[in-house]
Amino acid sequence: MIGLKNLERRLAESVLARASAGSLRDAGYLSLDELDRLPRGDRTAAFYAAPERAVPGRPAGRRPAAGGEDTSGTAGDDGATSWAPDDRTSLLVNQGRGSAYRPGRFRRRSVLWSAAVAAVALVIVLVTLLVTGGPSWPPSVSTMKAEIATACQNPDVASEPGQVNFACVTGTQQVLWVFALLASSGNPRFADRKTGRVGLEPITPAQGAEVAWSLNLHQPYDPADPVDSLEVAARAINNIIGGASAIGADGTPTVQAGLESVAANCLRYTGSESVSTRPGFPAVCSDPITTPAQQAALVADAYQKWSGGTAQQAQAAAMLFENAGNPGDPGVQAILRNLAQANL
Repeated sequence: MIGLKNLERRLAESVLARASAGSLRDAGYLSLDELDRLPRGDRTAAFYAAPERAVPGRPAGRRPAAGGEDTSGTAGDDGATSWAPDDRTSLLVNQGRGSAYRPGRFRRRSVLWSAAVAAVALVIVLVTLLVTGGPSWPPSVSTMKAEIATACQNPDVASEPGQVNFACVTGTQQVLWVFALLASSGNPRFADRKTGRVGLEPITPAQGAEVAWSLNLHQPYDPADPVDSLEVAARAINNIIGGASAIGADGTPTVQAGLESVAANCLRYTGSESVSTRPGFPAVCSDPITTPAQQAALVADAYQKWSGGTAQQAQAAAMLFENAGNPGDPGVQAILRNLAQANL
């Protein structure tokens, strides 16, 4: 009997202990002190039976078992599952402290800042290029181009009687502003202190007036008028290249040979020594002058005849002529700097 009573007592204590653990579980969370008051065998069961603390972004309660439905969330009036509010512990566990150092975030910010700085620098460079346009010719060149268009409308600028018109034909008429730029910096009122030369062309006003008469220009000829000066320069350059014929005071025709009247020159300009001749006309190269290198050779020789300049100045004229569309060429920029230092 005593043994049976002891067994009944132990069974009753066990039932009461389980009932006590259930009441604690129903009350909510179990603290460590509460777990210590439970019998050793029920502590693990009580711990797992307690509701899980809320985690941001997930309903309150534990995950359902595999294949089961999650009924741990509480449904609101509209049927949507209510989410447990965030608490400080959950935020720290899942998101960390706001001031915590995050190497990944720092690297991303550094990359973004570097990209932004590079983009701004690129925009500044592009805007600068668009505004400044990069290397360019002196402003006088643009002015002379417009004046040359007017001057070259005169049909008498071609050489007489051979009708060579290298100075005004499309594709080579830059020779006019190149020569004027080197001789007087494109300033029609240029005055050479040493020689007294005035205007764009390197000839005396008396010579210019004689040429102007043959061009049917208005009288008197004004060497400081840029259009007058450019017309005279065009006729002079064309005569230098193609030669000219004139009637002497005694009525005898005279023929003045041009650069194309020499077989050796024709070999340089055209690749052939062949020269065409006819009575009363200056001889000219049989083959046309076509390549930029051939034209540059002709320009260098013409500049020496036109201005009486040195071989170095003649080569400068040829370089400017060849690079009429490329003012940024290093050789061109060096020539322009020398012109600026000479105060032309």
